[in-house]
Amino acid sequence: MDWQLKRFEELTNTELYTILQERTSVFVVEQNCPYLEVDGKDPASYHLFKEDNGEIHAYLRIVPAGVSYEVTSIGRVFVKKAYRGRGLAQELMTRGLEFVQHELQETCVKIQAQDYLRNFYGSFGFKPVSDTYLEDDIPHVDMLLQN
Repeated sequence: MDWQLKRFEELTNTELYTILQERTSVFVVEQNCPYLEVDGKDPASYHLFKEDNGEIHAYLRIVPAGVSYEVTSIGRVFVKKAYRGRGLAQELMTRGLEFVQHELQETCVKIQAQDYLRNFYGSFGFKPVSDTYLEDDIPHVDMLLQN
């Protein structure tokens, strides 16, 4: 199993297809939430994922400052259902934040977290910067990490 971090143009067609398929499976089908998952931000983003034999186990998207927000953001964070509970989410976020801080030299990261994951993201130092609100009928909270 291998961790990979690629810019959009570095992804193979198969990797991109598999990423979009898995994101749709989690965020649209599993969460019963019809919305435009392919939002036009992928070409500007970095894609961090763990894959094994063509299967994506965990994924997140790093969106550079100025695309979604004035600061860098992390989103589309998921661990495939069959691989949850194994510490992959922690490793995924740790690797993503290390890249943002060390490679992109960014000191501020914004996320739009599902509210039930507030404590998970808080364990990385994220602090709520909004009240809980509904996004696609799912409670969310905006959170900020500043170093």
